[in-house]
This record gives sequence, structure tokens and C-alpha cells, in this order.
Amino acid sequence: MLKRIFIIFIARNKEYFRDREAFWWNFIFPFLIIVGFAVMFQEGMERQYKYGTIPPVSGFIQTTNPSKSIENLEMVRIVLFENREEGFEKLIHHKIDLLFESGSKPIRYWINTSSPKGLIAESLLIKSLSDSKALKEKVVKGTVDGQQIDYIDWLFPGIIAMNMMFSALYGVGYVIVRYRKNGVLKRLKATPLTPFEYLSAQVLSRMFLLVVSSGVVYAVCAVLFDFQCVGSYGDLILIFCLGSSSNIALGLIVAARTDSEEFANGILNLIAWPMMFLSEVWFSLEGSPEWVRLFAQIFPLSHVTEGMRQIMNDGATLGDLSYQIAALTMTTVIFMIVGSLMFKWMKS
Repeated sequence: MLKRIFIIFIARNKEYFRDREAFWWNFIFPFLIIVGFAVMFQEGMERQYKYGTIPPVSGFIQTTNPSKSIENLEMVRIVLFENREEGFEKLIHHKIDLLFESGSKPIRYWINTSSPKGLIAESLLIKSLSDSKALKEKVVKGTVDGQQIDYIDWLFPGIIAMNMMFSALYGVGYVIVRYRKNGVLKRLKATPLTPFEYLSAQVLSRMFLLVVSSGVVYAVCAVLFDFQCVGSYGDLILIFCLGSSSNIALGLIVAARTDSEEFANGILNLIAWPMMFLSEVWFSLEGSPEWVRLFAQIFPLSHVTEGMRQIMNDGATLGDLSYQIAALTMTTVIFMIVGSLMFKWMKS
């Protein structure tokens, strides 16, 4: 069995490297996105702001609620936190743009000085309170202590994960559909190769190519933009491989039976685009309705993006990511079993 899987693995890799356009696009596409966002966020081109509010320190008597004076601003969304630690954590990780203390007088607020939106959020807050000449007596400014995370550092793991998702879904799905349409799978059916062996070889081949291409992109961007991984590179590669296998196996389900490239493209789009927008690749879902955040948990991209961010930005270990690891492993196994059972060699 292993010999047959290895033969298909080598054959698929050779086919991929011979396709020069697809080969180079996997390197250029994520790099262009990172460069574009690096330039864009240096210009501060964002239009929505999230303000977090935290309870006062224990024993403090509330006198005012500053959210009343800014909740009518069209560009601001108020996010309530039940404890102070959660609020500061969200501010550090760019999930909110400004944090203020509920009921304090003078109003105490904090910003993340490395956030491209923090200073603008601060100016909006001060504007909403600037009805007095004694402005200094009304507000007390503070900044987050500890190592801060630049927004592009927060965004980078999501872009790598998104590029992996598209390559995993479309790279494998189209290949199998094309093979079935051209009769290649019909010939493979005459061999001792089983559907599980064939699909396993496809998963391993695409995972290998994704690790190589994403590793090159990471190395180049780390040199150009000074990206750093606080955690272990081994843990980062493991989470990436688990995410790759889960997304590849999901693409195999789509390609398991159809011989229509148009139909496969439609189904892959139906899966990929909601997954991209709901997996916190581009923006945080903090402040979104609870059902949206729960719905996002069904997507493999959500778990791999969160896992990579925690390793790169916070130095998380595999023990800290047990939930993400379990989710990605379980979805990979389920998708592989379903894909193997649904798989057919020939056109209908």
C-alpha cells in the first residue's frame, strides 16, 4: 500500500513542478497580498473602529458611563467585556482599537500604539468629549504594557492560511475532476490502487508542496518585513500541516464524484469564500453576533489561522492549542472517510 501511495505522490509532484504558471503563482500571490496590506495600513486606510469597555477596578464607585457619549458615533462600535484582563488581551491583539474603563471619572482609556487605527480611535473619543476647556481633567491616557503586535504581524498568519486554503481546495479538486473527465482515473481503476490510497497520495503531495511554497514565502517576508515567530517553528509547521490536510480532504469530497469542472468550481467557491471571510483572516469577529462566531468554528481555516497566530504572536505551545489540533485532526479523518466512500473512478 505504501509503495502505491509513494508512486502516486511522486507522479503528482512531477506534474505540479512542470506547470510553471501554477508553481510560481503560489509564491507570488500571497507575497503581493502582504506587500499591498503593508503599504495600505501604513497609510491608515481603515474606516470602522471598535471600542471596548471594561469594568472598573474592584471597589471603585461608578459615576458616569462614557459609552453614552460616543455610542452615537457612526464609525464606532462598542464591545462590552466582563473582565479587565479580556479587554487588555483584545487590545493587544488588535481585535479592538481603543479600551476605556466604564464609570471612571476622569475617563481612563488605553490604546495600542502600534495599531494603525488606535490614534484615530483616540481622536474620535476626545472629539466626543471636547466640550470643555479643561480637557486634561477629563481624560487620563494609558498605553498597553508589554510587547505589542503590529497589525501586519497579526494579518500575516491569516494570509498564509488563506493561500493554503485556496491551493488545497482548488489545486486538488480540479486535478481529480480533470483526471476523471479525461479518463485517467478509469485507467487507474484497473490497477490494485484503492480510492483511499489514491486520495492519501493526493493529500500528502499537496501538503508537501504547500509546506515548501509557504516556507519560501514566509522566509522572504520575514527578511523584508521583519516578521518573527515567538513560538516554535516545529509547532507552527505541525499546525500548518494539520490545516493543509483538513482543507485538502475537504476539497477531495467536492471532487469525489463530479466530472464537471464548472460544477466543482461553483461548489469550491461556495465553500472557500464564506470560510475566508468568517475565519478572521482579514479582520476580527470580536463584537459580531454570537451565532456568527459559533458558525465560524465549523471551518478548518478558523482553527489553523487561530493556531498559527497564537504560535507566531504569543509563543503558544501545542498544549495550548489542543482544541485547534483536535478540531483539525477530526475534520481531516471525517473528510477522508467521506471522500473515500463517495469516490468514483469513472464518469457517470
